[in-house]
Amino acid sequence: MSGRKRLSPEASRSAALEAAREVLIEQGPQGVTLKAVAARIGRTHANLLHHFGSASELQRALADHIAVSICTSVARAVIAQRDGTGTAREIVDLTFDAFEKQGGGQLVSWMRLVGNVDALDTIVGGIHAVVDEVHDAGQVCMRHVTQMLVLLALGDSLIGAPLAGSLEIPRSTARDMAERLLIEEAQRLGNVPPDRVVTQLG
Repeated sequence: MSGRKRLSPEASRSAALEAAREVLIEQGPQGVTLKAVAARIGRTHANLLHHFGSASELQRALADHIAVSICTSVARAVIAQRDGTGTAREIVDLTFDAFEKQGGGQLVSWMRLVGNVDALDTIVGGIHAVVDEVHDAGQVCMRHVTQMLVLLALGDSLIGAPLAGSLEIPRSTARDMAERLLIEEAQRLGNVPPDRVVTQLG
């Protein structure tokens, strides 16, 4: 008998998606293949085909998987802000980590390369949903701040480390700049006193 643990279809699919994200982060887009993902979770190529149908469907499912992870991180920041325990730096770190450590940056790069732009709709839709939920009618619209953070975080996830090395500046420089811009833009758009920037953002 095989010692391989039998998983439910849902658990097997979830394990495959998490493995695909790990491969994406470790090896880049070119490393994410049905064969590579199957080997990482001890399954066969045919098993992955059964769950996803094709490599392109695996990519689309991975986009959804990463989008949920990113939106969960953003939601945690929103809750912290509403509780009065969040800070501008925590918002920046969550956003940057979502693209650098959770695979968001690699996914965007990958989707652009293969021309599968539609697969990004989930991420874009998720970010918009969070922004719309946070900013009700009585608050300053912070969509420009969201755009700024996402663009900085995306660029940093793709070339931040080598660029910082070439310029001989601290690796945290982009995050430090994003934090300053976040506070300054919140004050500019909402005329918010410095001690109320964090709560007004949430």
